[in-house]
Amino acid sequence: MTVVNAESTVASAALAALATVRDPELDTPITAMGFVASCVVACDGRATVRLRLPTFYCAPNFAYLMAADAYDAVTAVPGVTAAEIVLEDHFASAEINAGVAAQSGFVAAFDGEAIAELGDLRAQFLRKAVMAGTDQVCRPLVDAGVTPAELTVLTLGAVPASPELLRLRQRRAELGLPAGDDAPLLLDPATGERIPEARVPLHLRRARVTQASIEANTSICSGMFRVRYPDGWTT
Repeated sequence: MTVVNAESTVASAALAALATVRDPELDTPITAMGFVASCVVACDGRATVRLRLPTFYCAPNFAYLMAADAYDAVTAVPGVTAAEIVLEDHFASAEINAGVAAQSGFVAAFDGEAIAELGDLRAQFLRKAVMAGTDQVCRPLVDAGVTPAELTVLTLGAVPASPELLRLRQRRAELGLPAGDDAPLLLDPATGERIPEARVPLHLRRARVTQASIEANTSICSGMFRVRYPDGWTT
């Protein structure tokens, strides 16, 4: 990843803000994936961020979410007066870049092709992230001998602190689900309802499959990115 004038406080803050933007499918920061090719902040506060993805044909809705989120993250940085997000080497770069610049939304950016905005898609991926996070938090507990009956009454506050638990709390909060100490550890990410004991084994299997799927997709995307940009891989 190329970062110009990184010694600038504003540029460093902009780059940090980009680290909060995630690939929606992989639930991984775009900075960690190497998707940020450069982040430049001029003396007048105008920021230019260049993004690149693993393939020329990455899904345009995913790409739009990342570009739009990058715009929101960077423009919120104190000292940034304006931002230009440039998605490079993508078949829909022109539509996505113009749509993000105009803040017109996905449907307007793909006039005549898109029929809905991306809120439902974002929520779908957040639900998957919650399930994957459930696997990350619960697997060590199960390995330690915690039973389904015990899991179903556990609250988030009763689980040992860990980066995985913090991440699960954050994803649940983004989805509008209970994330406080008194919230149940196991809940249905679609309804917010506690998982009863009889459904715990199936719920944990689904959580494991979801996490394994994300891990596999991350590995595939990482491999394609390394091939496409062999000099730009940063992790």
